[in-house]
Amino acid sequence: MATDRALLVAAGGGIGDTLLAGVVARALRAHYAAVDAVVLPAHVQLAGHIPALQRVIPLGERLPARYDAAVVTWATLRTALLPFNARIPVRVGQARRLYSPLFSHRVVIRSELGDRTTHWTEILLDYARAIGCDLADLRPEFVLHPDDEVSAETLLRVHDVAGEFYLLHPTRGLSAHHARWPTDAFADLARQLNARDAVPVLVSGAPDDRAIAETIAERAGRRTIPIAGATSIGVFAVSRRRSARRPWASSRCNRTSRIGGRRAGAASRSCARPTRARRRIARRPVPISPASARSTSNGFSPRSTVCSFRLPMGRLARVERRKRDRLR
Repeated sequence: MATDRALLVAAGGGIGDTLLAGVVARALRAHYAAVDAVVLPAHVQLAGHIPALQRVIPLGERLPARYDAAVVTWATLRTALLPFNARIPVRVGQARRLYSPLFSHRVVIRSELGDRTTHWTEILLDYARAIGCDLADLRPEFVLHPDDEVSAETLLRVHDVAGEFYLLHPTRGLSAHHARWPTDAFADLARQLNARDAVPVLVSGAPDDRAIAETIAERAGRRTIPIAGATSIGVFAVSRRRSARRPWASSRCNRTSRIGGRRAGAASRSCARPTRARRRIARRPVPISPASARSTSNGFSPRSTVCSFRLPMGRLARVERRKRDRLR
């Protein structure tokens, strides 16, 4: 029986982390009438597409209501203090941290115990389970807004794209700020796709990725169009569904998986594997040395770009070709 209101604090990581935290919000709805979320300001737009959330609050703004419980899925001292200072009686968060005493319910993250196979949504649900909330369906939800289709149609019309197109998303969020991002390799992939299929290649990304997308388009040449920063997350989702393929996916593939897209890319770690069954892996993961890794709270290295430098772009193009031929 639903009681009152819970707060989800998912203010950290990339947009994939915020999307997956929506599964925790769905679990909380089993016992709470409404769930609000505190997210990073850059993730407010994405969180607005998660149907389990009633209100989305940018980190740093005043909480609009009183809450019976709070679950912190991305813990830092700042986010741990948020429910504590708000005097929320039930506070769930990560164990084994200096700020862990701020939580009334402390959860040990499975990956810290050596688990590298359990899906990250399952690991996140351990927070909700700590207060008796669970969920059978682990798939994250993402719903389109009514104006997303219209805006996507306008974007394609502006760039004179009427038929099939490829959507190339070459960046990995945090990793895109790497000074040596391999733009030449992705430009070569765009050239191969364009030359082989005579289909436009749209290079997508966030506003911060605009320089990368423009460099790839310039080096790839004709019919490669940079649209980084020109789409909302909803318009990106619509564009992805309409595209012939999306030939590159970041290591966190769940965003693409959730919005209905087929994709080819480097194999991701198993805990962050796509939650949809339809996928094609062009290559097994490239081992990342400790010297190239940057430590994170869950034991992984989202900033490393080693895999991107070693991707077999020609093989990616061949994988896409075979999938496309089978659908004809």
